[in-house]
Amino acid sequence: MVTWIFGYGSLIPRPDFPYVERQAGFIQGWSRRFWQGSTDHRGVPGAPGRVVTLTPSPGERCWGVAYAVDPAHRDATLARLDHREKGGYAREVVAVHRRTGAPIHGALVYLATPENPNYLGPASLDEIARTIARSVGPSGPNLDYLLHLEEGLRALEVEDPHVFELARITRRLIGA
Repeated sequence: MVTWIFGYGSLIPRPDFPYVERQAGFIQGWSRRFWQGSTDHRGVPGAPGRVVTLTPSPGERCWGVAYAVDPAHRDATLARLDHREKGGYAREVVAVHRRTGAPIHGALVYLATPENPNYLGPASLDEIARTIARSVGPSGPNLDYLLHLEEGLRALEVEDPHVFELARITRRLIGA
């Protein structure tokens, strides 16, 4: 039986693991927010970048991509994702609703809670944009993360006011 993994951030444009199926879908009751600090990918200790996590939001939908992973690749994929998401993320189980309406029960998702040491929490979009505009880490500029996520959401034909407005503000800050 395949294992489903739901991506709502960097996994949308860059899954970086083998999968047998990819489906656009959403999880109910969550919003994507740039409230998690990144000191291992898009920032460094003492100057964290900002990446997305999920925050409970009754009535909201967070769109992303569900990936089916073949059982032969499950353990290696989860080990890789556990390492990739080690900066404060934990695995949870969610129900994903495909665009077609068919549910995927028991999908895994990585989310960062306010209890983790890298959690930065809410801030104004201007403040988040300033952080993203100046942050760089081992995986590259924080701006690349934001713009690739924006591009991935547009390719899915999904509206995300938080991401899109943040990208607009950040572009204005850097003069692009």
